[in-house]
Amino acid sequence: MPTQDIREQVALALEAVNNKKADDVALLQLPGESSTFTDYFLICSGSNPRQVQAIADEVDERLSKDMGVEPNAREGYQTAEWILLDYVDFVVHIFNAQRRAYYDLERLWKSAHKLTAEELMHPETAAAATPVPEVPAVKKRAKKAAKKKTTSVRAAAKQSARGGGAKTAGRKVAAKKTVAKKAGAKKAAVKKTPVKKRAVKKASAKKAGAKRK
Repeated sequence: MPTQDIREQVALALEAVNNKKADDVALLQLPGESSTFTDYFLICSGSNPRQVQAIADEVDERLSKDMGVEPNAREGYQTAEWILLDYVDFVVHIFNAQRRAYYDLERLWKSAHKLTAEELMHPETAAAATPVPEVPAVKKRAKKAAKKKTTSVRAAAKQSARGGGAKTAGRKVAAKKTVAKKAGAKKAAVKKTPVKKRAVKKASAKKAGAKRK
């Protein structure tokens, strides 16, 4: 289970995004089997690039000043379509409306439990199942390895979003190959037919010549 310090950091990040009037704020606690990657996702949206960046700045500044915590990685700040702040134990995702709908992280991580601020600070009231206890050293190594995979969430979301297009393209290629194969078979059959007929004619002519003799 995440420590009190981690929950306080997430609560401060939640307060920061609300201070900047973020839209559709969602706090997800990931299921036990995913907790070696991170424990929480804080997801929200901004109405324009300036607001998306302002939300990210507020989260970064509040956690740095009040808690002395810096993100392990920052991604997407310049384009301001999807800014990701990775604090290892929790990840803050700040989208514009279009990217939020397109990648739909809530659907991608539908096994996660949506928390209120009250449930975050008082986990005994949460309906989420208690995670399976882990050996501290094992969990520490797993989270250290997770630092090298800060783009995995983005990659998974993009792969999921593009999956339908890839399957459709695959079907089209397969269909083209089938049509080409059938066309080739018909062409070969057309070429073989005259040869067979010529062989029959030659045999008939040969028999007729033998009879005359």
